[in-house]
Amino acid sequence: MEKMNQAVEKMKMLVGMDVEDNESAVEEESSFAFMDDFNRNCTLSTKQRLHGFAICLVAGITCTLLSMLVFFNPVKFGITFSFGNLLSLGSTAFLIGPKRQVAMMLDPVRIYATAIYIASIIIALFCALYIHNKLLTLLAILLEFGALIWYSLSYIPFARSMVSKVMVACFDTEF
Repeated sequence: MEKMNQAVEKMKMLVGMDVEDNESAVEEESSFAFMDDFNRNCTLSTKQRLHGFAICLVAGITCTLLSMLVFFNPVKFGITFSFGNLLSLGSTAFLIGPKRQVAMMLDPVRIYATAIYIASIIIALFCALYIHNKLLTLLAILLEFGALIWYSLSYIPFARSMVSKVMVACFDTEF
């Protein structure tokens, strides 16, 4: 039984959940006081976290796949594709918590990828909802897709440098 409890604790640590300590620790005030209060008031069980993650991820993937049905209407495509990306991005907050999610997104390694990705989602939604220009919406979606790939690669060690080197090698004009 002890080995099973240790395995559960390791799994919790793996997905970023707090491991319950028997000792009470003194809490320090930090610059994330609001997020600390938010996390404390919104505690979820492991089962609830996994259900929330699964529901948001499935809904996000569904919206992204359904956007392909309206591909030839860039405005509807932009809205459903962007909404699917937001749901998929938000799903990981269920696993690791919103505070850790924001901290990981603002990590110096991926701060630029995060900023470009979020800005591209906002630009795509702006072009789709307010400008109603199909060409601009399609260009914004292409930017969003590229930013999504670059943002995703930021979580894989050395992936961005490898992709950069491959792209330079593929498009090198000198033989």
